Amino acid sequence: MLTQEEMKMFEVELKSRKEQILMNVNDAFDKLDMMRNLEPKDDGDFAALAIETDIDNRIIEQQKRELNEIEIALGKIKNGTYGICEMCGEPIGIERLKVKNFARYCISCREINEKEHH
Repeated sequence: MLTQEEMKMFEVELKSRKEQILMNVNDAFDKLDMMRNLEPKDDGDFAALAIETDIDNRIIEQQKRELNEIEIALGKIKNGTYGICEMCGEPIGIERLKVKNFARYCISCREINEKEHH
């Protein structure tokens, strides 16, 4: 089980990452708004704009997924279930949490879960 200090450390990291993602998403939305106001001069400009918009939209979607995982992890910190595997109920190793602080599964269960979803 995690100590109170470790729990607090992860909470601070998660909140910091949440703020960073919110800034990233807002910046991306601002950039998309700015690009929408540009007038493409030819097909090449239009194609470049379409590709950049698609990439920005994918980044935003990925960031929103990560934000959702962070929100789940912060909720688990609040209710005392953070660091516990959702499948087997065993503690998720601190080394795994250091790499992916919003991990919901221990290494063994993560591998099982990935095999089932691919």
